[in-house]
Amino acid sequence: MIRLSTLSTRGAAVLMFGSLLVLGGCHRGATKDTVETTQTQNQFDMTVKAYKNGQFLIDGAVVSALDAGSHFAYLKETGKLPKTVLLVPSDDSKIRKQHLEYMARLQIDYGFVVYYDDGGKLARINPIETKARALEDYHAPATAAGTSDTSKDASGKAYGDQGGGDSSQGH
Repeated sequence: MIRLSTLSTRGAAVLMFGSLLVLGGCHRGATKDTVETTQTQNQFDMTVKAYKNGQFLIDGAVVSALDAGSHFAYLKETGKLPKTVLLVPSDDSKIRKQHLEYMARLQIDYGFVVYYDDGGKLARINPIETKARALEDYHAPATAAGTSDTSKDASGKAYGDQGGGDSSQGH
């Protein structure tokens, strides 16, 4: 039997415990690739902001998911497609599941990588885990038109109105 000195045995135990802590700290039970959000916006080729109702702010313009797809198609066509995109919340909206699903679809279609701000850390959108949503155009919520024009025909007469200069009536 080989006898090791107590000092070397303790040193090996401390080394093994330290490496377990390092390896355990790398995982922390998280399934996302996360990066600290410090000075990160300049490291990305493009920054997109999440906006209300699943829309996005791209270069200061509010666009639907479908229009965002058209924008990336144009960038691909002109050879200016970004390799990395950062999705951040705007002043008007936080990042919602709908935004992540649209960006997952764009990531699949155009091959760039999308990161988003997940509570102070950057997380990479995994298109396999995130249900990629079909791109849609924005449709404003329907409003009830309470005007008097709803009950009129093209000539401006109310439906069922028999009066007026209708030439089809005989004299």
